[in-house]
Amino acid sequence: MATTLGVGLIGSGFMGKAHALGFLNADRVFDLPVRTEPAILADASDAAAARAAAALGFPRSTGDWRALVDDPAVGIVSITTPNVLHREMALRAIAAGKPVYCEKPLAPTAAEAGEMTLAAERAGVATQVGFNYLKNPMVRLARDLVRAGEIGAVRSFRGVHAEDFMTDASNPWTWRLDPSGGGGALADIGSHIIALARHVVGPIAAVTGETATLVKDRPFEGGTRAVEVDDVATAALRFENGAVGTIEANWMATGRKMGLEFEVSGSEGAIRFTQERMNELKLYRTRDPAGVRGFRTIEAGPEHEPYGRFCPAPGHGLGFNDLKAIEVADFLRAIAGERPGHADFREGWEVAKTVEAIYRAAREGGWATVG
Repeated sequence: MATTLGVGLIGSGFMGKAHALGFLNADRVFDLPVRTEPAILADASDAAAARAAAALGFPRSTGDWRALVDDPAVGIVSITTPNVLHREMALRAIAAGKPVYCEKPLAPTAAEAGEMTLAAERAGVATQVGFNYLKNPMVRLARDLVRAGEIGAVRSFRGVHAEDFMTDASNPWTWRLDPSGGGGALADIGSHIIALARHVVGPIAAVTGETATLVKDRPFEGGTRAVEVDDVATAALRFENGAVGTIEANWMATGRKMGLEFEVSGSEGAIRFTQERMNELKLYRTRDPAGVRGFRTIEAGPEHEPYGRFCPAPGHGLGFNDLKAIEVADFLRAIAGERPGHADFREGWEVAKTVEAIYRAAREGGWATVG
């Protein structure tokens, strides 16, 4: 029989709810060697934790995250707090021998991400970082097509993660703008497009970068507070396999709600993807006859694992929280000793090193080596 582990969830915002649903749905959609059940939810106060626990189906709650980590009923620690808190929480969980599922970015600095990674690896503790967009069957198909040589030798990558949740200058200052958290748009949403670039094309060797703060201060506690992080960041990339690329991270892209998209160009074709149409992949192949050559649409269906676990019919589509369920399923397999290719802390560390190199290049000019 499958082992059952209690989930300790720290944080109950957007990502906290996504994690809770991910564990719930993974248990019901997949046949897994490890099962889970909600155990304890922690939040900033006892009252906030109690409200969230009632809403998300956790039988117990606490305002003390340390008590959650130390509780014997908790077998998995799930972290969905502001970035600056990740390191301390993860290290305490690792010291207790408990697997850790942490939202991205893994830590404010590459050094902290490295410390967390090495601690987990020394302890033999399974880890995961919340790069859930890597779990989209269409992204997996893009990677598989590239690896199979369907578009020939990869020459270039163009990627962007653009949203508009910070467009309004009257929006108040929040924890996302705290420089102690590691950075702005690049560290926050930019980590997703970096993870996608690495996933589809391969490791990034060197970068250049430029950042811009477009709103200099925002409302805060009856006054204003200076914004010290980037609203927009751009970078040029050199991949280890010789391909080149560009990325943009922009949380002030007016009108864009989930503009996470990329295009990979090769010597014999190209691939295009956008998360706003997450159940489609565009494929162009030069070998097609000239009269019918063009980007064709591949619709997600049961043949694109694990789509069929959710729906037996093609074209019906998966959603955001389905990707979280896939992510959780891969994490639970890793806890059982399987190697599903999920994004663990080491991958989070590699992304953190890339983010840090882009910031370094933006400050100093020229190219910066990753890592």
